[in-house]
Amino acid sequence: MINTKKLDKLLLKAEKPARYIGSELNEIVKNKVDIDVRFAFAFPDVYEVGMSHTGMHILYNLLNEQENIWCERVFAPWVDMENIMRENDIPLYALESKDELKEFDIIGFTLQYEMSFTNVLNMLDLANIPVRSSDRDDSMPLIIAGGPCSSNPEPLYNVIDIFVMGEAEEVILELSNLYAEKKKNNLTKDEFLERACHIEGIYVPKFYDVVYNEDNTIKERVILNENAPKIVKRRIIKDFDNIYYPKKMIVPYINTVHDRVVLEILRGCIRGCRFCQAGMLYRPFREKKVDTLVKQAENLIDATGHEELTLASLSSSDHSCICDLSTQLLEKYEKRKIGISLPSLRLDSITFDLIEKLQEVKKSGLTFAPEAGTQRMRDVINKNLTEEQILNPVKTAFDLGWSTVKLYFMIGLPTETTEDVMAIKDLAYKVKDLFFDRPKEDIKGNLRVTVSAACFVPKPFTPFQWVAQNTMEEFYDKAKMLDREIRDKKVVYNYHAPKTSYIEAVFARGDRKVADVLIKAWEKGCKFDGWNEWFKFNTWMETFEEIGVDPDFYATRRRETTENLPWDFIDIGVEKSFLIKEYEQSLNACTTPNCKEKCSNCGINKKKIGGVCTRV
Repeated sequence: MINTKKLDKLLLKAEKPARYIGSELNEIVKNKVDIDVRFAFAFPDVYEVGMSHTGMHILYNLLNEQENIWCERVFAPWVDMENIMRENDIPLYALESKDELKEFDIIGFTLQYEMSFTNVLNMLDLANIPVRSSDRDDSMPLIIAGGPCSSNPEPLYNVIDIFVMGEAEEVILELSNLYAEKKKNNLTKDEFLERACHIEGIYVPKFYDVVYNEDNTIKERVILNENAPKIVKRRIIKDFDNIYYPKKMIVPYINTVHDRVVLEILRGCIRGCRFCQAGMLYRPFREKKVDTLVKQAENLIDATGHEELTLASLSSSDHSCICDLSTQLLEKYEKRKIGISLPSLRLDSITFDLIEKLQEVKKSGLTFAPEAGTQRMRDVINKNLTEEQILNPVKTAFDLGWSTVKLYFMIGLPTETTEDVMAIKDLAYKVKDLFFDRPKEDIKGNLRVTVSAACFVPKPFTPFQWVAQNTMEEFYDKAKMLDREIRDKKVVYNYHAPKTSYIEAVFARGDRKVADVLIKAWEKGCKFDGWNEWFKFNTWMETFEEIGVDPDFYATRRRETTENLPWDFIDIGVEKSFLIKEYEQSLNACTTPNCKEKCSNCGINKKKIGGVCTRV
């Protein structure tokens, strides 16, 4: 254990001491002598962000329900606290025991965002653990990682010992129990890794090498250990209704990004938007029964005292019983003033009767995501939304009394033209006109339309994984063009920084050659890259040049569909032939129906996993 008396005094100097003290309601503390495996769940961002991550609460409680495993939490300390810790020789520690991370058996990072990669390195260093796996001997903890960004693990191949591919609820227990056997039988780290790679969903990067062509594309992958599989299959939960879900969640002392109970109602998505990585990674569509969800909600509300319940998913209105579920929860908790929120609704399936009921408890603004301004562009990305399907629900919302609307778009989408970009403004103005074109007596409230434009980042395992990202100049031209043209006080426009999206694109589709850039950039001070005040674009560009890696090769280069991609050795269930077909469809602005309308034979239907797949 670190010197807690010393820590307590130093915490008074930190901006938010509550980030670093633990002991919140529902924290789990165990007796170390009864434990076989000590697991540190590591979130590479600040406490407020990490504590809002549902996956953390699921795995934390799941692991701790095992008598022989103790899972604790660790987050990236904000810069003020990091300086205090480094100046006073306080290593990074877990919140529950205050033991330094070096004393743990397994440190498991969740990779939610490429721009958190440098924080992984910084947390290891702050724990006095070498960042390169080759520099860590058998006395060091096993470093593992999972989450959506592990779908292309290669930019961290020389840092992480084991990647967990896919849904972790089952595989994390198998891996932890295998680690308990390792300790019992005094196996070496390499002996453990050889056994671990037989578990479906486990990728051990040191068991592979990559051979490159002269043009820096990948020639082939070479297997260095006969135990390592040629293809690593993503783990998929087959019985989603009965999969583990916690009965309680830790309640922070301070405000976090989401201070509420989160109920995961479904996993996967039927929509098939071609830019959306989550929509492909989490197939097939699976939903929980209403009775299951009502019981889980009851457990969580009773255990936390939260006053808001969020029904979370990629598209909540696609749950087959969403009205029944929402009505039951509303009737159950209305008197207790517990609000029910549905943050992921599609415009075409919006149910205003339901939303009105929900908003009687807690009123908030409405958020819509048309993604693109023209019908052609929406067909390219397979959004499957007409302008009528966008504007009609907005008009209904205005008629029912809403006056605040947020519209999310992307710029830099494949085949995008100036007309497509300008149509974002046109659509925002049509929304404004809908508000004022009504009879004067019906106009209530002060209209505010917020238009947000994000820079499109091509991601692995999507139909757009081969496309060239816009250059920064193109992004800035489009973003500033909209900024110039949107001149209405009722319409607020903002856009995301192209420089951040450029670096994100490099690591989203990077191979092993960007790994050294990552480590070098961190050594030169890069961390918290997702936070504007700490993002050091010039340092990144200097580092690419110093290492001799061209970032444009990864961000703005169009790939041929025949090229070997860094993540091609991973089988997520969706077949590459389907992604190629969808890519080609997009170039002709041809749409594909959603999975409930017609099976598109993406490949996941051959896995025999419950969902909406008609061929199962």
